[in-house]
Amino acid sequence: MTASATARELPVPQNEIRAQHTDTTLTVYQAYPPSIGLPAARDGRFPAVWKRDRMTWIKPSFLWMMYRCGWATKDGQETVLAVEITRDGLDRALADAELSHYVAGVHADHATWRRNLRRAPARVQWDPERDLHLNPLPYRSLQLGLSGEVSRRYADEWTVSIRDVTPLVREIHGLVRAGQDDAATALLPRELPYSPGTASPVLGSPPSASQNG
Repeated sequence: MTASATARELPVPQNEIRAQHTDTTLTVYQAYPPSIGLPAARDGRFPAVWKRDRMTWIKPSFLWMMYRCGWATKDGQETVLAVEITRDGLDRALADAELSHYVAGVHADHATWRRNLRRAPARVQWDPERDLHLNPLPYRSLQLGLSGEVSRRYADEWTVSIRDVTPLVREIHGLVRAGQDDAATALLPRELPYSPGTASPVLGSPPSASQNG
């Protein structure tokens, strides 16, 4: 069960942003090879080798990130970063985002969606949230893809701090493997519902098919 589920009773809305956040910031997760992750955490900013011209995907859900990176065991994803970004930056990205897949009833037609997707600097995707054992839950978690100018602003303007949480990942994974679910759950980041300050036309849309990067 996710940390957010411990803070309230189900049911959880089908599509909802749940994250660790403050009045001004929100934490997202990414996983990188040590050659990128370690300098980023050390310096508190992404290094020059981080490609600012390619799409990057950020995940507010810790457990979805664990599913994606296999508890920091997958090749090229051995270093898990908790990236604290400004809420204002996230809200701006969401306001200009498009769904990553066409959804009938949300878009006027396929051609309109494709045209909007080409122009959108950010892509919203809803994927099944994960429990402590990385099994899918009946509600969805946000992934947000950032490209172009938005990707550069994420790296160089919106990022407040970067922490290497790989030791925490390994500790929680060890407890899960040992069957100590309560102890593992107690260490999870406390993720609560997040309401963007700027309206986004795609946040309430039906989930798209799974696609991540």
